[in-house]
Amino acid sequence: MRFNVLTLFPEIPAAFFESSIMAKAVERGLITYNLVNIRDFAYDKHRTCDDLTYGGGAGMLLLPQPLSLALDSVQAAEKRVIYVTPSGKPFTQSCAAELAREKELVFICGRYEGIDQRIIDEYACDEISLGDYVMSSGELAALVIIDAVYRLIDGVISRESLEEESFSDGLLEYPQYTRPQIFRDRAVPEVLLSGHHEHIRKWRLEQRIRKTLAMRPDLLTAIRSSPEWTKEAELILQEITNGREFNS
Repeated sequence: MRFNVLTLFPEIPAAFFESSIMAKAVERGLITYNLVNIRDFAYDKHRTCDDLTYGGGAGMLLLPQPLSLALDSVQAAEKRVIYVTPSGKPFTQSCAAELAREKELVFICGRYEGIDQRIIDEYACDEISLGDYVMSSGELAALVIIDAVYRLIDGVISRESLEEESFSDGLLEYPQYTRPQIFRDRAVPEVLLSGHHEHIRKWRLEQRIRKTLAMRPDLLTAIRSSPEWTKEAELILQEITNGREFNS
């Protein structure tokens, strides 16, 4: 996977690509990246990349000329180009999985009031929103998507870890514990100490359903109509909603 990031502030994504698991993925050759400074393509001596919007209004807009040249420098017309914007479609785990199947992605990092619509019309394949809020940094928004995508690439993280994560099958992840066994008078649930794998599996399923019901009931509504929803899960849900502890 190759990530091309077009930005006015390349030092922001640089720190991400040079740290933690991403740095290891780059070192192993699983990931390559290209940080493109849009200012390098500005056509005046001040390297101007923004201007006032037509029709009036507050804020500045990224100029189309330098941004288009930056996009052309990475042959963006032949690649999947993503513009992260509050007015885009919501970003989901399934979207991350789809993008992870690409060999190369191009991210446009907006600033100020965003970018000229003509750039979106000509280059952008996807307009993606992280949620119903506005950020000042298109770099941070793009890195959120990159982080969700690259970890799905084969070899970056173990397949077993990915299969048990939140949203992998529509449910949120179960709570997890490590040493010590008792921390500030709070003990690890006995079932996790039992060594009984089947009881642990059922307990974790119950906890996932409880967490999803409490935090994201909308996800439960969706998964109950899918083939992944089992009779066992439905029984546990009924026990929970009836106010009874599920007996594994």
